[in-house]
Amino acid sequence: MAGNSERLRRALNTPEFRGARPRQYERRVQDGMIVERDVIVPTRCGHHLYVDLFRPAGAGKVPPLVVWTPYGKHDPAPLATIYPASGVKAEWQSDLTIFEAPDPVYWTGQGYAVVIADTLGTWYSDANASFFSPQEAQAHYDLIEWAGTQEWSNGKVGLSGVSYLASSQWKVAALQPPHLAAINPWEGWSDTYNEIVRHGGIPETFFWPYIQTRWGVSENLVEDLWAHTRESEFFDEYWQSKIAKFEDIEVPAYVVASWSDHGVHTRGTLEGYKRISSPRKWLEVHGSKKWAYYYEPQSIARQTAFFDHFLKGEEGGLEDWPKVRLHVRDRAGAATQKRAEQWPVEGTEYRKLYLDAADASLHSEPPTSAAEARYDPLDDAQELHFDYRFGEDTDLVGHMKLRLFVSIEQGEDMDIFVALDKLDQGEKPAPFIHWAVFEDAPMAFGWLRLSRRELDEERSTEFQPVLTNRSELRVRPGEVIQADIEILPSGTRFAAGDVLRLRIKGRDIFTPPKPQLYSRHEDTVNLGTQHLHTGPEAQSYLLVPVTDLPETE
Repeated sequence: MAGNSERLRRALNTPEFRGARPRQYERRVQDGMIVERDVIVPTRCGHHLYVDLFRPAGAGKVPPLVVWTPYGKHDPAPLATIYPASGVKAEWQSDLTIFEAPDPVYWTGQGYAVVIADTLGTWYSDANASFFSPQEAQAHYDLIEWAGTQEWSNGKVGLSGVSYLASSQWKVAALQPPHLAAINPWEGWSDTYNEIVRHGGIPETFFWPYIQTRWGVSENLVEDLWAHTRESEFFDEYWQSKIAKFEDIEVPAYVVASWSDHGVHTRGTLEGYKRISSPRKWLEVHGSKKWAYYYEPQSIARQTAFFDHFLKGEEGGLEDWPKVRLHVRDRAGAATQKRAEQWPVEGTEYRKLYLDAADASLHSEPPTSAAEARYDPLDDAQELHFDYRFGEDTDLVGHMKLRLFVSIEQGEDMDIFVALDKLDQGEKPAPFIHWAVFEDAPMAFGWLRLSRRELDEERSTEFQPVLTNRSELRVRPGEVIQADIEILPSGTRFAAGDVLRLRIKGRDIFTPPKPQLYSRHEDTVNLGTQHLHTGPEAQSYLLVPVTDLPETE
């Protein structure tokens, strides 16, 4: 197999088993749309894509929106029914809307064509399947060029969709298809290994194994991601091949991230925005549920304005858009929208809050006496708390870093789980939205396997430690180790009297009951009691981003 995916396996599920309609071309007109199913699109690899095409009847040449999905182009996904807690209202989606994709009924009504393709090798495609591979991106390129050169097309192609449908946009946009005119990555990771497979070097054991079964539906062979995950334990050429060359992305981009998708899309979407070279790019960061935010009418209106501008040549009001628009949250469902000119935002003041194990507090000055705290990392009831009370209203927006000095009593490694809570007036934790459905989570998360603590010196900054994940630095019992932990970006408002609580534990801090789909880390290296050291010789601190941004509508 070409590209980065030489290890293959038989798909666990066939299209027929999963309820897909048999592959067969058909054409009909319904509700003002021309609907064509299983249109054949050739690719350079010699295999075909099969796409579903929706066009407004009698509209002449229209711009195409291309959707690239592993979840099945045939399978409508009414999120209000499938995930009632997602916040998606039934009236926001037609019966033709598939999972995490734009609604064909809405977009054809706005004068667009919608082209939905099963990714190369999945479902009834006649190739072997790989994921985020060079071959997959090339086939995606070929689809864009096909869509841009059809007799019904105006030649300006846009990309839209959530999650995989967003992450794949990075890869293909870096190849610069000539007819690609605009992209809208809506919460898509950019680095599969560091953002999904391992969090801070700790293996993810629930979502990653599950998602491979969702992608790997095919009549043919599929990339054996499970085997690659076992065999490529470090960040190597295999994992590197799944990352886009962001600096080669020059197409206009409307990028949407969230504070609420730690462990899946938050980090990758923001990293993608930072690194792309597009001279015309906008960033929006919300604190809501990702599917609801994509489909809610206000968001659809912004998507329409963006694509109208770049695919139809209409004004759309983009000249009034701030470069960065973001939510500063009070709690789940309550936030103030602010504006900035860049990401990370301008004028950020990074403050160190020093841990003091003597009284479980955070202070603006280092403690003058040494102290230590200890906990059993295998006891779910044990964790460390460190609190800081704000004396004035304060916004924290951006990256955070936690520097710890730690030691172990047994073994040669240590898993550290970190979360931040906001305690209203020092009392009850404020709940925040997390993933697509939860409403009771902490405000931010971080992770580190201590042996993976080696930093990439070129990419790391004062406020964002980046791991190499290319080596293991084992530790000895009693040895005090300095470790820098990336806490994923967030945006939160603290009123005077509110408390920021740092939580440190040896197990997952947010654990919804199974079988709810969530990120979990159950393959631990922890043993025995673990120690956290503070004081003049062990200046453990939390670095926080204090900002003062203007509000926007």
